[in-house]
Amino acid sequence: MRIAVGPLTDITGDVIIEVLDIVQDTNVFVAALLSLEGASARVLDRCLAGEDQAFMGAALFAEYEELIQREMLWEGAQVTLAERESILDDFCAAAAWQRVYFRWRPNLPDENDDHVLELAIAAGVEHLVTHNTRDFARGELKFSIPRVVTPAQHLEYIT
Repeated sequence: MRIAVGPLTDITGDVIIEVLDIVQDTNVFVAALLSLEGASARVLDRCLAGEDQAFMGAALFAEYEELIQREMLWEGAQVTLAERESILDDFCAAAAWQRVYFRWRPNLPDENDDHVLELAIAAGVEHLVTHNTRDFARGELKFSIPRVVTPAQHLEYIT
């Protein structure tokens, strides 16, 4: 976890905003774009504004890329493909990139989630933010960090 400095401090140097390192699961990104209000949208906004530091890895980026192209997922959404791509570009530009050098597999019930946990461990983030907390809690290996939290739990922690 990092404590913000520079523009995120007041005139006396006291911290105004605590910047947390997080990995944002793709389901949070999708939920944020499907409902532009709510906890998921706020988590995405915090990452875009530099209020939280998101971490990105190659496997997670590939999953994001695939999801924004999946038109069935976005039926009825107010964001176009071009807007989704632009928001993902902005999100990736704000994210810190982390290589994963060690795999903790097999671990989770859904093997497609293993790479998200591995990224969070490699980056040493405070929170892995997901709507899928149940599957992450059912892993064979237990880790004290990162904490697996929902978007609402993440926002409660910082306020």
